[in-house]
This record gives sequence, structure tokens and C-alpha cells, in this order.
Amino acid sequence: MEYKVNINGLDIEASYRSETIDEILLPLLKKLTKLQKEKGGRVLVMLAAPPGAGKSTLVSFLEKLSRENLELEPIQSIGMDGFHMRQEYLTTHTTIRDGEEVLMVKIKGAPETFDLKGLKERIERVASGEDCGWPIYDRTLHNPVDNQIIVNTNIVLLEGNYLLLDRPGWDELLSYADYTISLKADETLLRNRLIERKALSGNTIEDATAFVDYSDMVNVRTCINESKKADLILDVNKL
Repeated sequence: MEYKVNINGLDIEASYRSETIDEILLPLLKKLTKLQKEKGGRVLVMLAAPPGAGKSTLVSFLEKLSRENLELEPIQSIGMDGFHMRQEYLTTHTTIRDGEEVLMVKIKGAPETFDLKGLKERIERVASGEDCGWPIYDRTLHNPVDNQIIVNTNIVLLEGNYLLLDRPGWDELLSYADYTISLKADETLLRNRLIERKALSGNTIEDATAFVDYSDMVNVRTCINESKKADLILDVNKL
């Protein structure tokens, strides 16, 4: 099935095989529906994956599928990208990378460039069952925009790179999840996707490649090597 959607200001085209939908995605949605009925309250599902794995597109597609089937509880998809620190902060503050002091904007997307405190506080509100606003990240503005989504469903599917990260502070997020999913993918595939995405944001291929190799691929390996095991692991190459 061909799927077109706008993610964070960019138009995305994806394709999901019918076997994937029938044998993986619909059974997953049925499982989440059953989980919500058994709990009798809001279920928070966390989906974690490296940059470039297609997690934002996948959760958007899962939301679409859930709303087209009356047997399924509708889900609402949201992302942690709305908790990027603002561009003006990243361009004026520094951190240490490989023993050198660098502007945070040079490694934008690394765990330390997110507002972890704000993310945790908002996740806590969502997990409690509260209807609340949620931010998005606009890649054309290079900044988050708050309260663009109102979270108000019984099943909420939150996606992000570091939701299962096994580092101090980040490891507290898992306690709010009722169910977890992770995506695995080949590093070469992820690199190619990330360069293409960076170029679509207005960068030259040369600049996009340089940024991906210096920053994004470090984040890819962080996700792959430092994330806790999820309840369900999906292989991107088989979706």
C-alpha cells in the first residue's frame, strides 16, 4: 500500500506490503486494542528507533489503519521531536564531543540536545490519562511548535529515538509505557535515508553528508547500542 503523509513539514512517500499489514501491523493494533480494554484506561505505547528508520511514518500509518477498522481502538500518534531544544539555544551553547568543545547545533539530534525534563513532564501527563497539548517539530522552521496536537485518545503511540535509552534520566521514561516497540535497520540504509532527508531540508548533498557522518550516525549507534530491549522488535527491511 502506498502511503503519503507530511511529517514535520516534509512530504513523505512510503510503501507497506500487504503481507506486512495483514501479518504484522493489524495484529499489533488488535493486541493494543485488547490491552486497552483490559486496562480500562489510556494505554501509552512507546516506539523507539534510530534516526532514519521511518518511525514517524510508521506510527502515522498505524494511526490511519486503526481509524479505518471499526474493530480497533483508534490510536493517536505523537513524537518526541517536539522536545528538541530551540535553535537559538543550540546555536549559542556548547557541549563536548570527542574531547572538543562544539556548538550544540553541530550535534543537533543527540540526546543532550533535547529537553528531557519537559519531555518527561509531558509524558507523565499523557500516561495519567490527562488530555493535554503536545508539540511538534517543524523541519522547515528548525524549531518545535508547542500545543499543535491535543492528546485525547485511549491509545497513544509515542515515537522517538531515545525512548528506550539506557542512560540516567532517559531510563526513567520506560516506567510510563504500557507496551514498547523498537525498529532495527541496517546502518547503511539509515545513513542513505538521513542524507536524503537532510538534503530535502535545503542543504547541499555535501553538507548533508558531512552532518550525517559527524552527528546523525553517532546517534544511530547510540540508539542501536544503548537502548533497552522492547516488548516487540520489528525489522525495517521486512516492513
